[in-house]
Amino acid sequence: MNTRQTSQPILISGLSLLIIGWGGAALLVFFTPPTVWPRWGFLVLWTLGWIGAAMPIFYFFNLRFPSDPPAGANVILRQSIWAGLYWATLAWLQLGRAATPWVVAGLALGLIALEYLIRLRERSQWYPPAEEPSQPVKDE
Repeated sequence: MNTRQTSQPILISGLSLLIIGWGGAALLVFFTPPTVWPRWGFLVLWTLGWIGAAMPIFYFFNLRFPSDPPAGANVILRQSIWAGLYWATLAWLQLGRAATPWVVAGLALGLIALEYLIRLRERSQWYPPAEEPSQPVKDE
């Protein structure tokens, strides 16, 4: 039995988030004055755009490098959300000119370590599926 999921829901949701996020961010940048609320709206839409862009990438990474237990849709979504939060945090830090190379690398390593620890916890709580008792072979 093959329990691998198809890529269609991941691609559809990723593409819709990408269009909504980056399309809305582009509208805010080009058609609103740079005040407080459009800036917060930009960060939210920027995050959605990066989540949508990262979903197919993380799907194919998890397909190429399988793990035990296999990464489900919730893991792919969580990893995409980490990527979206990473890029939104960098955009926010850049507003105050606080995004130095050390901050960028430290934030990336921190999020990678956090995801590794979450996956380690999932692996420690995973139990293999129970095997059904085998049927005796009847001789004829």
